Amino acid sequence: METKKLLLIIIFSTSLLFLWDSWQRELNPPTTQVTPGAVSDSSNQRHDPLPVPGDGLTSNTESPSIASGIEGVGSSITPNLFTTGEKIKITTDTVVAEIDTAGGDIRQLGLLLHPSSEDKNKPYELLLDKTARFHVAQSGLIGDKLPSHKTKYTAENNNYQLEAGQDKLVVKLLAPEENGIQVAKIFTFHRNNYVIDVAFEITNQSDETIIPFSYFQMLRDANEPSGSNTMIHSYTGPAMYTDEDKFIKIKFSDLDKNKAEYPANADNGWIAMLEHYFLAAWLPTQQAPREYYVKHLAFNQYTAGVIAPVGAIESGQTKQISMSLYAGPQEQEKLAELAPGLDLTVDYGWLTILAQPLFKLLSFYHSWVDNWGVAIILLTLTVKLLFFPLSAAGYRSMAKLRVVTPRLQKIREQYASDRQRMHQAMMEFYKEEKINPMGGCLPILVQIPVFIALFWTLMSAVELRNTPFALWITDLSTPDPYYVLPLIMGISMWIQSKLSPTPADPIQAKVMQIMPIAFSIFFFFFPSGLVLYSLCNNILSILQQWQITRMYENKAEDANKDKNKKHKKAESALIAEKLALNDFANKNEENLVNTASADDEVQSEPVVPKPKTVVSSNKNKPTHGKRVRKK
Repeated sequence: METKKLLLIIIFSTSLLFLWDSWQRELNPPTTQVTPGAVSDSSNQRHDPLPVPGDGLTSNTESPSIASGIEGVGSSITPNLFTTGEKIKITTDTVVAEIDTAGGDIRQLGLLLHPSSEDKNKPYELLLDKTARFHVAQSGLIGDKLPSHKTKYTAENNNYQLEAGQDKLVVKLLAPEENGIQVAKIFTFHRNNYVIDVAFEITNQSDETIIPFSYFQMLRDANEPSGSNTMIHSYTGPAMYTDEDKFIKIKFSDLDKNKAEYPANADNGWIAMLEHYFLAAWLPTQQAPREYYVKHLAFNQYTAGVIAPVGAIESGQTKQISMSLYAGPQEQEKLAELAPGLDLTVDYGWLTILAQPLFKLLSFYHSWVDNWGVAIILLTLTVKLLFFPLSAAGYRSMAKLRVVTPRLQKIREQYASDRQRMHQAMMEFYKEEKINPMGGCLPILVQIPVFIALFWTLMSAVELRNTPFALWITDLSTPDPYYVLPLIMGISMWIQSKLSPTPADPIQAKVMQIMPIAFSIFFFFFPSGLVLYSLCNNILSILQQWQITRMYENKAEDANKDKNKKHKKAESALIAEKLALNDFANKNEENLVNTASADDEVQSEPVVPKPKTVVSSNKNKPTHGKRVRKK
């Protein structure tokens, strides 16, 4: 029993330590240190150079000699992070966006179906260009005199709205003509969709053949999204996917240290910026050459993007290159349809193989009951039923230990001065009673990965965001506003601890008493959906453990009654036998006494001599005592 409790405490303490360390690293990533000399030159920190295609990509162009002649791609800088121009507002049924003619960037994008955590009347801002936090989508062309995200565009209109009956909305910007090259930047928004197609239409009216490159990138800071939960931290930062290297997260801290490793050249995959519940990802055409890049530009400025060759454009020819931008929620089923591996942005870590089927089952229950809270309860019940045999085995072992705890306590008291002898006696006792002291721990350890996967499934599901359950629970993704569920959770843990065997060690007993209070404090900051799952799991565990414990205690009482009856019968038989023996002994003693008394009476009587008979032939003649022989 001591070994089991000690193991659980070690596992809990170690897990808590690593979780806390991980949270601290993610919440406070090491940033680039700014020396005093660099602080004065603030303009240098805000430089935003254009991306430069590497040798691996330029070697795939049709005319490497022309590609290598691109000038000025590394020296075009601006002293300001964002320049401003005319604002173009776009409204569809899913997003409200704002494009700035200065660079043709998507500077703001709000999700109409996902309100802000701070103000339910405003859409969540996935892309924004504020001073405190910025995240914008940029794109441009690489080449001499070609427009980039620093070019001033012009637009025909500054307000676009998707009308009823329209399936798409097209916004067209024109760049200034340079050396006979006309470039139009075209944005296409779709109904009931978070995909925005960004295209460059290049018309070459010069006398020379040009070979431009296109780039599409996200520029953002390393700050956490507004309204994020400080107790449960999810990954924020760049990520990418290729068929060869699969899903890769590139941490800001690794970029600060110049230690980031990722595949640069490929003909498949995508690159994205992730945050809790949402993402913005560039989705290049599959089986087309591209070069990925992720950079630390300046203090708290990072960029992640992709460079794609446009190809040679001869004089008088027009060519177009397009790339899709997904900016929206992390909805697994829809993401999987857009690009291979994009559903992995709903990151469950190493438990993805377990979490994905759990989420599918959760979605199935939701389609059935149309309430995510009820779906969580049904999912918890399903998982509990699947692990019922394992849980029962663990609770049976705990029930056995609970029944024999008084006898174990006597062994501890008996050998208190000799711990080695005490452990030997306890092992002999376990063997005699056929009890495995680790039997209650091992089944729980087997279930831990599944419960952790379920935990991260609920934590990462954007479907639970702003979703009500019942009564005062209006958002399953935020903590309980009145702390009712955490308090009930703490009570359930206290009840569960009372059903478990009491540790003999006073320190362990105090730790087990403190654990419900400690966990309750953590649950105060957990999303209500997670607390609801944990509470349902605890209630089911209490019912199962109580039933099994009651059965074993009843069996133990019946066994004790049978033993007492047998003991009483044996005592009665022994008493009867003793009484019989006593009666027999008493009778023998009386017989002996009677016999002895009879003997004494015989010996005490006087001896009377018998008269002698005299035979005489002459009756008148005396014999004088002589014997006369008969003739």
